Amino acid sequence: MATETLFVAILLFESSSSAPDYRPLYREDIVTLRAPSLSNARDRAERHGRDAQISYSNQAGEEIRDRLLEVVDVAPALYENDTSPADLYSRHFRDLTSYRTFEPLLDGEAL
Repeated sequence: MATETLFVAILLFESSSSAPDYRPLYREDIVTLRAPSLSNARDRAERHGRDAQISYSNQAGEEIRDRLLEVVDVAPALYENDTSPADLYSRHFRDLTSYRTFEPLLDGEAL
């Protein structure tokens, strides 16, 4: 049996609703998984994201749907050990203003 490596995957989801005033909400899930190769890890991440999709009617009768938009990234975990706390993934960006624009929690906005 091949040795499995610990990978980290970033999955992008969209939440939508049939409510006329609903603003789409997007979320990133960062998940860990073990796989023998990067391509296998990407396949497993895709399957995990598809399995996480849901659709239901809320109390107002509006259809709520969470769907996987994309597997954004899959990379080997920074460390293989199970320590606490553990750094799993490191992302780099150049524009803090744009990051603040799409990350509502930085400015205290309720989801």
